[in-house]
Amino acid sequence: MTTGRVSRERRGHVLCIGLDRAAKRNAFDLPLWDDLCRAYAELDADDELRVGVLHAHGDHFTGGLDLPQWAPVFSSGAWHVPEGGLDALGLTTRPVKKPVIAAIQGICLTIGIELALATDLRIASTTARFGQIEVKRGIYPVGGATLRFPREVGWGNAMRWLLTGDEFDAAEALRIGLVQEVVPPGEELARALALAQVIAAQAPLGVYATLASSRAAIPVAEHAAALRLLPDLVPIMKSDDVQEGLRAFAARQPGQFKGK
Repeated sequence: MTTGRVSRERRGHVLCIGLDRAAKRNAFDLPLWDDLCRAYAELDADDELRVGVLHAHGDHFTGGLDLPQWAPVFSSGAWHVPEGGLDALGLTTRPVKKPVIAAIQGICLTIGIELALATDLRIASTTARFGQIEVKRGIYPVGGATLRFPREVGWGNAMRWLLTGDEFDAAEALRIGLVQEVVPPGEELARALALAQVIAAQAPLGVYATLASSRAAIPVAEHAAALRLLPDLVPIMKSDDVQEGLRAFAARQPGQFKGK
C-alpha cells in the first residue's frame, strides 16, 4: 500500500503543493492529509512565500477519501489536524493567510471539491470530472461543501450535485462558477502558476489585506455551521446505512439504503 505524501517546490515567491499518491489516484489516506496540513503551515509561516498552488501528481486530482481509514475520524466527531499544521480546509484552525490557487485534472471527488472550494482561484483541465458523492456512501460532506458550494455557485446549482452525488464535467464546473478557467489537458498547472506569479508580484500586505477583508464579509453563521459538521455526522456513523455505504465502496457498487 502506497502512503500519501505532499511534494513542495518553490518557484520564486510561489509554493507548489503537490498531492503525491498517484498510484491510488491521490486518494486521501491520513498521512497524505497530515502532510498537506503541514505544507499549508509552511506556506503560511514563510515570509518569502506569498502564494500557494495546490495541484496533484499523476492523471487525477484525487479520488476522494480512503474511506475505511477515515471512519474512526468521522466517528470521533473531530477533524484530525497534525501538530504544527493548518487545516487545509480552513474549518477547524484559521485558514492560511495567503492566496491559494488550485489546478485540477482528472477525477476530483469529495474532499477534492472541498479543498478546491477552500482555495481562492480554481483552474481545471478539460479532463476534470467532479463528484460530491458522499450521499452515495451513507454519509454527507463534512469538509465544507455544504457551506461553500451554495455560496460559490448558488443554491440550486449546488443542490443539483450535492443531493444526487452525480458527476459533472469541467464545462459544467465553469458554467456554475466552481472553476474560473478551463484549459487544455496538461496546461492547468502552468496556468495556475502564471496567475500565482502575477499575484506574487503585487504588494504582499495589500494582497493579504484584500484576502482578509473578503473573508471577514463571510457570514458568521457559516463559521458556526462549520463547528457542527463532524458532530452532526457522529450519529450517522452508527447507522446501518454507513455500513452499507462502506460495503458498496469496497465492492464498487451502488448502495441499497434504508434510512436506518
